[in-house]
Amino acid sequence: MVPLGSARLLRCIWISNSPGRHSVLSAAAARRGIGAGIRRSSSISMAMPSPRGNLTALCSGSKNPGPGITAEPSSVRNARKNVKDKEFVPDKKLADLRKLMSESGVQAYIVPSEDAHQSEFIAECFTRRAYVSGFTGSAGTAVITLEKAALWTDGRYYLQAENQLGPEWTLMRGGSVGVPSYSEWLRDNLSAGSAVGIDPFLVTHEGAEELRRTLSAKEIQLTFVDRNLIDKIWLDGRPCPPKSPLRVHDLIYAGVDVAAKLSDARKKLSAAGATGIVITMLDEVAWLFNLRGGDVPHSPVAYAYALVEMDKATLFTDLSKVTPDVEMHLENSSVTVKEYSALLSTIQRLAESGSKLWLDPTKTNMAIVNAFSDGCTGFYAKADVDGKNGTSDGPAALHRPSPLSVPKAIKNAAEMSGMKQAHLRDAAALVEFWAWLEVQIVTEKAKLTEVEVGDELLRFRSKQEGFLETSFDTICGSGANGAIVHYRAESDTCALVDDEHMLLLDSGAQYTDGTTDITRTVHFGVPTDYQKECFTRVLQGHISIDQAVFPENTPGFVLDVLARSSLWRIGLDYRHGTGHGVGAALNVHEGPQSISFRFGNMTALQPGMIISNEPGYYEDHKFGIRIENLLHVCEVETPNRFGGVSYLGFECLSFVPIQTKLIALHLLSDEDISWVNKYHAAVWDKVSPLVNESAREWLKRNTLPIKRA
Repeated sequence: MVPLGSARLLRCIWISNSPGRHSVLSAAAARRGIGAGIRRSSSISMAMPSPRGNLTALCSGSKNPGPGITAEPSSVRNARKNVKDKEFVPDKKLADLRKLMSESGVQAYIVPSEDAHQSEFIAECFTRRAYVSGFTGSAGTAVITLEKAALWTDGRYYLQAENQLGPEWTLMRGGSVGVPSYSEWLRDNLSAGSAVGIDPFLVTHEGAEELRRTLSAKEIQLTFVDRNLIDKIWLDGRPCPPKSPLRVHDLIYAGVDVAAKLSDARKKLSAAGATGIVITMLDEVAWLFNLRGGDVPHSPVAYAYALVEMDKATLFTDLSKVTPDVEMHLENSSVTVKEYSALLSTIQRLAESGSKLWLDPTKTNMAIVNAFSDGCTGFYAKADVDGKNGTSDGPAALHRPSPLSVPKAIKNAAEMSGMKQAHLRDAAALVEFWAWLEVQIVTEKAKLTEVEVGDELLRFRSKQEGFLETSFDTICGSGANGAIVHYRAESDTCALVDDEHMLLLDSGAQYTDGTTDITRTVHFGVPTDYQKECFTRVLQGHISIDQAVFPENTPGFVLDVLARSSLWRIGLDYRHGTGHGVGAALNVHEGPQSISFRFGNMTALQPGMIISNEPGYYEDHKFGIRIENLLHVCEVETPNRFGGVSYLGFECLSFVPIQTKLIALHLLSDEDISWVNKYHAAVWDKVSPLVNESAREWLKRNTLPIKRA
């Protein structure tokens, strides 16, 4: 799957990692929120009002709770865009929202993609941005003023957004030259003294600070609106909150027990001078407590927070999801369980008692920050009464990256074993699928749609041991649809898969022991010379990453040029990153590691991390190409060790043939040809024993060595 390029990239991503950076919140500062230029439209309830606390209440007002959001066909969208002025029908959702904005005293309202945990994939009931805009891509931010509506997204979604946005919306191509960030656009389009509203649960501390800095240049205020305004207009068809039970992630897969993980976390708290930490990211909560859930599509996580203190640990989640097995598992790990809605009041009490709380400003939402701020107000008010206004033992927020993100990213031996086994079973499913599909298209001349092809792939995968679900919506793009980087086929508008167009298929799965993500591009007929050249240059970039050797402490962005240089030689490129981290039986997109042209991420690649290798090329309205494998970062032996440092490289985890028909052999070096042949030999050795006879014959043909004529 293409690396994450969500709305987060439109924000400032730098934060201080200085060990001494503490924020001691005085009573006066606490009353102001996080600084001048920010106000709250009303106090935020410690009971975490729906949908943040009592999730069940979410659909109580819905007349007809439904399954979610379905994008309108692009033909319908385009037809509506081209209607005459006299036929124009105003967007009722925007009209209703603007009425609420006026009542709330805000001149603009921001609707992010994320939920309260900054998740990329979110439960259907929280897809507010998709509901109000019609754009269903996983990344983007909608901004609505009293006169305008605009949506920011990145290069993966430009074509999809063009098709899905209605006539009252303006697409802002984030990352393109001359396109302002949404905060800059708000500054330039609102008058001085205006107010910009946002749900405090949906913006991080860092995101709010960046917004405040930009808006304050024009004396525009950032206002935290207590009840999400989209929730107030989304009355019909809104899905109910997920209620999937939690399950224990067995130690044979996790590798390290909860007690050891908590002990390591507490050592880091002590070293930093903190007395507690709030864990907000769903995958970090799942990893820490060796739990998995089913609340979020494609990700085995549950809606929950964790609070780790020096003498106790607490899981905040819907108590109805805690099964007897999970209850026993947590009790044995000395973990207390509380209702999800109890978090904010707990945070406030910690501040009132003088706690030093570790908060990751890139992940912690402003509702939590404000709750801690309110507690600080109470602490200092009491100190004033007691005559201890100058006390140095007051509450403090320590702004640092989460201490769990890197340990989670560095897989232990059990996690790596599970990932390798899952990838072999996944490869077997894919080989049998590709063998079947080639017969259908080439021999049987079957007329299969992109949706039908994706459904068949799911059928093949679901037969594998330990299969749970897909790790993201399958991207099956034939011809021009392949150029839509994160294309999602819809049954009423999708294309046929045939032998006249290239097919890009990006898919993955969640297994009990691992997470997979792989992309192959094929042509069942005769590709053009230009298509073959583009494919071959993408392949050369893929090989360059796979074969890279680099010194320890190298951040991923240093490697990105290797994937693009062959394309650059003929003036081509792609608009997404080259690699994203992948969790072990967790999220298919995992940080903090990446390989990307965005040089702000200084996280070093470390042994045990898993990262995707997926360069591509996309010819708008014609075809798309991407080749993706997952790689395991590992130490490599080198003849020398300059400076005494270790050198790292990659071990491949994905074993599915790369279609050699699409390779222009004259462009490959001898080393490139050797890589292709060695890779295919490994595919044959590892996968041929796992597939049926007909698939084995297909696999043999598609792993034969290539050589120059």
